[in-house]
Amino acid sequence: MSSVVQTLPVAIAGVAANAASNVAWFAPLLIAALAYFHYELMDPESRPIDMETELLLSEYDFIVVGGGSAGAVVANRLTEIENWTVLLLEAGGDETELSDVPLLAAYLQLSQLDWKYKTEPQPGACLAMNNRRCNWPRGKVIGGSSVLNYMLYVRGNKKDYDHWETLGNVGWNAEEALYYFKKSEDNRNPHLARTPYHSIGGYLTIQEAPWHTPLAGTFIQAGIEMGYANRDINGEFQSGFMIPQGTIRRGARCSSAKAFLRPARLRKNLHIAMNAHVTHVIINPNTKTAQGVEFLRNGQRHTVRCTKEVILSAGSVNSPQILMVSGIGPKEHLQELKIPVIQDLRVGYNLQDHIGLGGLTFTINQPVSILQERVQNVQTVLNYAAMGDGPLTILGGVEGLAFVSTKYANATDDYPDIELHFISGSTNSDEGDQIRKAHGLRDDFYQAVFKPIDHQDVWSAIPMLLRPRSRGLIRLRSKNPLEYPLIMPNYFADDADMLTLIEGVKLVVAMSQTKAFQKYGSQLHSIPFPGCANIQRYTDAYWECMIRYYSVTIYHPVGTCKMGPFWDKEAVVDPQLRVYGVKGLRVIDASIMPTLVSGNTNGPVIMVAEKGSDLIKEFWSNEVSRK
Repeated sequence: MSSVVQTLPVAIAGVAANAASNVAWFAPLLIAALAYFHYELMDPESRPIDMETELLLSEYDFIVVGGGSAGAVVANRLTEIENWTVLLLEAGGDETELSDVPLLAAYLQLSQLDWKYKTEPQPGACLAMNNRRCNWPRGKVIGGSSVLNYMLYVRGNKKDYDHWETLGNVGWNAEEALYYFKKSEDNRNPHLARTPYHSIGGYLTIQEAPWHTPLAGTFIQAGIEMGYANRDINGEFQSGFMIPQGTIRRGARCSSAKAFLRPARLRKNLHIAMNAHVTHVIINPNTKTAQGVEFLRNGQRHTVRCTKEVILSAGSVNSPQILMVSGIGPKEHLQELKIPVIQDLRVGYNLQDHIGLGGLTFTINQPVSILQERVQNVQTVLNYAAMGDGPLTILGGVEGLAFVSTKYANATDDYPDIELHFISGSTNSDEGDQIRKAHGLRDDFYQAVFKPIDHQDVWSAIPMLLRPRSRGLIRLRSKNPLEYPLIMPNYFADDADMLTLIEGVKLVVAMSQTKAFQKYGSQLHSIPFPGCANIQRYTDAYWECMIRYYSVTIYHPVGTCKMGPFWDKEAVVDPQLRVYGVKGLRVIDASIMPTLVSGNTNGPVIMVAEKGSDLIKEFWSNEVSRK
């Protein structure tokens, strides 16, 4: 490979050599290098086939709305039945060369791949953000949010799924969930693959990033000093510290589209239409049966019918929005907007999200962190494009994960209440270029707190509240399906959430004081947040102030189409994921989760889609046998 590298056109290297100090040259250089090395062609599968509108059928057995983390799985699994026809409709386009690069995850937010949602202003959260509104990235692209996320593969705690079953959701216990996690998985770590908790041979590649800074090992050593084991957090026990595994393949992002749609691209019974924005589910109001969908493509309105089911896999924001504009939702809300009510259900309620403290930054005295000038250069581009190695393969900058327990958790139980995302950098590490924008920070806030430490080596950790008690709401802004809905997460509405998260901040500060981190002279960044400067530092009131200013979502909204038994008045779908009171309509995505899992949600959403696909197969095989 070295001889190949040496033949890279001098012109490409010259782009960077002659560039100014800004990084406008970096993306073109990276794209040119990827094209030169045919990195995309090294994938065993080519891109999904985007069908022209005139080639689409007028009728399919199944219509899947949303080609994201769930929809890609459902489309793959349903087309395993050769005589079933499936149409997958995705509002966004295809993945890009840059979206494949793990370290550049933050650069994808606010791009054309992102719906660019924002929360409504609320008192006591997101105070450092522009207009006090938190950014809520959601993937508007084939592969959905698995194209924008930080690729962390986390399953949650066994007790999460057992709890789902105790709520009346038969068949959703931890043992059942493990079966479907393993069904998808192709784990490239030989040690983990040999355990009962992992498998090989599935569509979804799981492995560690091939490159780490020295801080990754320091994080693990600090955890051991604090009494935690270095263990597989997706294994027998969750509490502990781990170098994270992610959905990556040969150093590049392995989105759900890459994992599940590319291998199915030549199936004659699968049609995929990108840039096709579904606006309504067509429902017969007399029989209350889903008959198809309406979608916009290239400015034109189209309808397509289904003979079996419409499956909404549009996510926790879009699935409830589509249901409500189609007449399925809270009666009073729909009547207020003059939407004819087909089924009165608590759509949009039960919204839950993982929230944490951003910008908890520690300065260090050695050049070991991720700084922009260290990772955006010709050598790192060549390492990535030619070898699938180097710092560009780090999972969005996250080099460590830990599940820890505060004083509010049961000390005898393996049910931690805080997750730590350890980052070998912080908000200042790209000199305000993108992380600031991705988090929606006000310019004056960034200038006051982080500008003074531009170019300095730092690390940070985001303490994340695992099981928030607060519940939010999604509402329609209007009956127009193209107008973004109202997102009201109600962060910290329950005081217990703030109290627990404050303890999580203290755990990070304690970690900074371990011998492992003191080898780098770790010190909490000395400039207080504006608005918190008059509060005594290292007090609960000070940590609370920081949390209320730099509140960061970890982008895990769930629960807005809650799964529950028939006696649950909050339930939108039953344990088979069928919408109550409407035939031929299911929801299969994060919105069905009755409670938020104790970890990052991409892996669990794929698990839900695997199980949901089997539920559909089982239902229709029984339907055939009944006939």
